[in-house]
Amino acid sequence: MKQFVKLACLAVIPLWALSGTTIAAEKIEIPFSLAKGQLLYEKYCSSCHGLQLDGTDQGPPLVHPFYKPSHHGDKSFYRAALQGTRQHHWNFGDMQPVGGMTSGKVDSILPFVRYYQQQKKLC
Repeated sequence: MKQFVKLACLAVIPLWALSGTTIAAEKIEIPFSLAKGQLLYEKYCSSCHGLQLDGTDQGPPLVHPFYKPSHHGDKSFYRAALQGTRQHHWNFGDMQPVGGMTSGKVDSILPFVRYYQQQKKLC
């Protein structure tokens, strides 16, 4: 019986430990009017800034106080996407202009980003 209890504990403890280590990403419902911006963001921006705008090892999170409209206004987003920008808050290196990006695409992406930030209580 003691052997059974030991084996049961050995089986349960790793599962218990793992159960608290994952945090499900909060699902944010995106209005249909922002769907085009979301798709363009996923195509052009998410590889560096993450699908949930939470950053990657290639680029910073856009759901960070640095990117609030009062700190980085809309013009900053256009400039970064179209012309690139020098590294100034993070250690990812300079951001290069995004290949294939246009002002029209940023016109769609930016409202999606701002909405997402608003849902995360940054705006």
